[in-house]
Amino acid sequence: MDGYNIFIVLLAVYIAGLVAIGWYFNKKQKSVTDFWLAGRRIGPSALGFSAAASWLTAGGILAVIGYYMLQGMGSIWAFVAPNILALLIIALLVGKIKNLPAITQPELLEQRYGSAVRWPIALIITVVMILFAVADVTGFSLVLQVFYGVDPLYAAAIVAIAVSLYVTMGGLSAVVWTDVVQFAFLSIFTIAMAFAAVGTVADGGLNTPAISSSELFGNVSYDWWNPLSIGIPMVLIFVFAIIPGWITEQDPWQKVWAAKDAKSARLGMVFGSLMITVVFAACAVIAIAFNNIYPDIAGMGFPAGMAQAEPALLAFVSERFVSAPLIVALSAIGLAAASMSCADTFATSGASCISRDIFQRYIKPDATMKEMLVVNRISVLIIVLAATAGSFVIPNIIDAIHIATFIASASYFFPLMGGLYWKRATKEGAFAGMVVGFVVQVTLVSLDLIKTPPMAANYLESVHPALMSHGVIVGMGLSAIAFFGVSLMTKPSSRINLAPFFEEEAEELAHYEAREIDEKDPTYGAFLKNVDEKVAGERAHLQLNLRASGALSWHELVEKLKSSSPAWVTPTGLDSVYRLTHGDMLACVTVTRGSEERDIWLKAEPRLETVGRQKKELFTAYEELKKVLGQKGVNLDFY
Repeated sequence: MDGYNIFIVLLAVYIAGLVAIGWYFNKKQKSVTDFWLAGRRIGPSALGFSAAASWLTAGGILAVIGYYMLQGMGSIWAFVAPNILALLIIALLVGKIKNLPAITQPELLEQRYGSAVRWPIALIITVVMILFAVADVTGFSLVLQVFYGVDPLYAAAIVAIAVSLYVTMGGLSAVVWTDVVQFAFLSIFTIAMAFAAVGTVADGGLNTPAISSSELFGNVSYDWWNPLSIGIPMVLIFVFAIIPGWITEQDPWQKVWAAKDAKSARLGMVFGSLMITVVFAACAVIAIAFNNIYPDIAGMGFPAGMAQAEPALLAFVSERFVSAPLIVALSAIGLAAASMSCADTFATSGASCISRDIFQRYIKPDATMKEMLVVNRISVLIIVLAATAGSFVIPNIIDAIHIATFIASASYFFPLMGGLYWKRATKEGAFAGMVVGFVVQVTLVSLDLIKTPPMAANYLESVHPALMSHGVIVGMGLSAIAFFGVSLMTKPSSRINLAPFFEEEAEELAHYEAREIDEKDPTYGAFLKNVDEKVAGERAHLQLNLRASGALSWHELVEKLKSSSPAWVTPTGLDSVYRLTHGDMLACVTVTRGSEERDIWLKAEPRLETVGRQKKELFTAYEELKKVLGQKGVNLDFY
């Protein structure tokens, strides 16, 4: 069996394992939260593996090694350091993020500002996720091209089919647990290659003079080790250009929401940053060895040498293990794992924006969970296909990642973070900040791509140093001016928009208490037997699945609920109806559509000390729902 057939067999086994994980979690899903947030039951270890795997692309690994070869430790600010620092900063923000009652960032921003901002942020996030996925498709295409001469379209097809199968079956649970497997493959591969590269230099393989490991590392110059060799101004520009976009990415926020408690989310992010550090350290060792094995590449300098430096690891594997096709195939699987672990995360985030924040919110508010999953599956394929097309326009791996990051930083850093911490932020300010930042940044990126010759320094950098990194500092600056300026000139947000983010506002708003319930009432006892209760960290998850005896008009049902009691509100549209009874909105009862046309789901996520009260609140909501439907001659049954 030749090397390519060995790879195909191993890949089939690997994908089958991922699909099996997706199938397993598909059987355990009973709610929207189960699909999009893994039931909020993810522990710190799995979360750490997933956070690390989601930010380590195959293309990213190849590019980081190339950067190390050409620029040494000074290059860490372009990718490595922001990866590590962003996860640590998110760990600090966990306390604010974790208890927000949302599944996606566009939904969160609608709660904060109103419906005017949900669709633009959903579209922007989808664009950003596609651009991030470009790096995965490009990296995996490069792997198959160098190893086996496979056309890039086949690489995209492999990623699209595999990811769409296990993600759309198992949701975020499948993403997280396949990420655990994928990070194991990636880290083992990277560390093994570090040993192989150093061993090759020590043995004098690939026509290099044999030197000991101590000589290899001892010969590295001080400038190579100096992380500030690019200069403090450049360091600051990279930090302010990249980190804001990465700490506001939707995918790590979804994983924070998916954690079983704040402590697990915080530990997971810290754990993820440590694991990323280990992999990047192995990349540095590989680069030091490669500078001895391929001295001509190191002498080409940056950026001219990146065309040869990025695929240097692939060339090494092909040359070093030419007589060991199994090792080459396993290397390809390791890099395929890196591609899929990121592509599944980006596809999940982007598809959730399309299916939940655009399709269900604006096109079909009464969409069932089954319909949403169909749209979600199609959306995953669209995102990967769009990323494939983008890979032919943006062939540079790190540039694709940077462009996505800069658009994110300029578009929604200020509206998102400002909304969390600044009460005076308004929907007009948020909309202005997003639109101005997005339009300016996309314009600057397009201008840079059109005007920059191949493998040359970016055009905007030659105009003025402040315009480096595709002018993102300008884009962010104009976004900030629009956000803060327009917010101060417009009417403050309403209390119902401020309630999920500032508890004192929620307490002022929520005066409606559950009616008194007799715990000995047999009706209440029968009700409790049908409530699915699970404990995850400091909260309990209460879920009640109901089926109507007749056809449902969701719009009419929601409007009648809202007119029956002022406690019922729809801060994010008709798809989710909250019974706002106290300041902790995550604990409030929420009514959503179920899987089928006649299914209705009620859920609440109270803190453990308030579970008893919230069970009564859930019963009150159930009784009010039953009364409203009873007026139309429709009964409710448990299932």
